Amino acid sequence: MMRSLWTAASGMKAQQTNVDTISHNISNINTTGYKSQRAEFKSLLYQNIQTRTTTANGEQKPVPAQVGLGTRFAANNTFYTQGAMLASESDTDFAIEGQGFFAVRGDDGNVYYTRNGSFNWAVGVTGTTLCTSDGLPVLDSNGNTIVIPAGVTSGNIRISEEGDIGYINAQGQYVAMNQSIALYQFTNPAGLDKLSRSLLAQTDASGAPLNEATANGLERSAIHQNYLEGSNVQIADEMVNLIIAQRAYELNSKAIQASDEMLQQANGLRR
Repeated sequence: MMRSLWTAASGMKAQQTNVDTISHNISNINTTGYKSQRAEFKSLLYQNIQTRTTTANGEQKPVPAQVGLGTRFAANNTFYTQGAMLASESDTDFAIEGQGFFAVRGDDGNVYYTRNGSFNWAVGVTGTTLCTSDGLPVLDSNGNTIVIPAGVTSGNIRISEEGDIGYINAQGQYVAMNQSIALYQFTNPAGLDKLSRSLLAQTDASGAPLNEATANGLERSAIHQNYLEGSNVQIADEMVNLIIAQRAYELNSKAIQASDEMLQQANGLRR
């Protein structure tokens, strides 16, 4: 009975984490470029009640008698499926169609990655630079910031589906800036470390970033201007998962209640 109490308690703790994950998905249903997550579980140790042996008649028992000791939270698996394309009136809004990630330079000087293409032109000491909504500069395929040349307004900037950047001069001619918005892919994007502000960091599990402009054998992603990639969270699926997690939590609490009643009856036995 004591074993059943701890087993059911582990189930309640696991389902609480499951509810937290589902709630996080629902809360980010309108977050640009957000990717849904799913809680994964694994069983705990098994206790051997009886090992493989023979019966009283000398017959070989095929399996041992084992009792599981519950479950635990193992990992949050992220699904990098394509989100919906949402039209935007801003010329600095970009959506990625494919497996690529934008690259930005963080406050600490390190490079981070994101699917959130809600950018803006920020005026600074180095010129007018393409930045995220938090002011982090967006990088080109060579790892440099994207700065508008002197005398060119942001309204004249043109960006192709391949990410190539140029502008329209006073004569109405297109002039290439010899820069392109960087897009990177990862061998295992689910291994990226999730940070705040929709940023992702490279880890050993994700593998090294692969530059689409230079790496061979990659299917290049497309950049769509005047679009944003919506969250891939499906609210109907999340609500169903929330109900399932709630029911599982209730079942584990009922198991604790039943074990407590059995323990109370055992303690109340009299000779």
